[in-house]
Amino acid sequence: MSSNVVKAIRIEQHGGPEVLKLVDVEVSAPAPNEVTIRQHAIGLNFIDIYFRTGLYPHPLPHGLGFEAAGVVEAVGADVRHLKVGDRVAYGQSPLGAYAEARNVPAAQVVKIPKGISFEEAAAIMLKGLTVQYLFRQTYRLQGHETILFHAAAGGVGLIACQWAKALGVKLIGTVSSPEKAELAKAHGAWETIDYSRENVVERVLELTGGKKVPVVYDGVGKDTWEASLDCIEPRGLMVSFGNASGPVKGVDLAILNQKGSLYVTRPSLGVHVNTPEKLAAAAKELFDLVTKKKIKVRIDQRYTLAEVGEAHAALASRKTTGATVLTLD
Repeated sequence: MSSNVVKAIRIEQHGGPEVLKLVDVEVSAPAPNEVTIRQHAIGLNFIDIYFRTGLYPHPLPHGLGFEAAGVVEAVGADVRHLKVGDRVAYGQSPLGAYAEARNVPAAQVVKIPKGISFEEAAAIMLKGLTVQYLFRQTYRLQGHETILFHAAAGGVGLIACQWAKALGVKLIGTVSSPEKAELAKAHGAWETIDYSRENVVERVLELTGGKKVPVVYDGVGKDTWEASLDCIEPRGLMVSFGNASGPVKGVDLAILNQKGSLYVTRPSLGVHVNTPEKLAAAAKELFDLVTKKKIKVRIDQRYTLAEVGEAHAALASRKTTGATVLTLD
C-alpha cells in the first residue's frame, strides 16, 4: 500500500478543547511489526484529557487517544497473527487513535469476535481491559467479596458493575446523583452511595455490618483518597488506578499504618498486558463476557472526529454516562 492522507486530530499546545485541531496527516506503509488500520470507531477516555491539558506530559505536537476499532488495511512483514481484512481493536497504543487510519504495533492489536461491533469494541477495549486487570489480576476477586468501586456510573464503572455481578461479587458503587445510582444498579451494582448526599465511610460501615471492604478500586484520586482508606478492612488493599479529580500527592506512608496496616498500589493496564499472549488472554475473557451478554456495552454519546472538542467538554463536565465514541462511518 502506498502512503495515503487521512484526517486526524493533533495538538500543538496544551489547553482546553480548543487546542484540538483536525489536520491532514500521511499514513505511510506499516513497519515490519505494525499493521495499518482503517478505523471505524474510536474510544474516548479521561486519560485523553490529561494528555490534552499536559497533566501527563508528552512532547508536542502529538495526537490523542489510545483505543479504536477497524479493519486491517496493510500488514508489516513480521506480523503473523493478523491479515488484511481482519476486524480488529486495540486499547493501548502510541498516542494518536483520533484518526481515520493509522499504523499500530501489531502486538497491541487483537481480533474482534463475531457479534461485537466496531463501536462496542472501541468503547470497551481500554475500559474493559482495565476492569479485567483490576478484578482478575491486581486483586483477584473470588466471587464472595463485597468491594467498593468509585464512579460506578462511568464508562469503566458500568463494566465493573456487570463484571462484579457475573463473578458473584457485591459491588458498592459511589455515584454523584440519583440517576447515576439507578444506572449503576441497573448494571449490577449491589448497592450505591450518592456521595453528594451521603457519607461514604458511614454507609460502607453500615452495608458491611462494620467489617469494611477488603479492596477499594479508586479511579477518582485526590477527592476520594482519605475516604477510600477509611473503608478498607485491616491489611486490605487500596487500588488507585486513576485521578479524575486530580492526582494523590504528598502521601504520608504512616497513614497506611494508622488505618490498619493497609496496602496501596498504583497499577496501570500496560504492565498487565505487556505481551501479545497476556493481551489476548485478557481480551478473550472480556469478549467472552460480552458475547455471553454478561456485559452489555453502553454507548451514550457519539461524536464525529470534527466534534471531538464537544466530546472532551462533555467528558470533563461529568455529564456523560457509559462510554463515549467517535464514529467514522
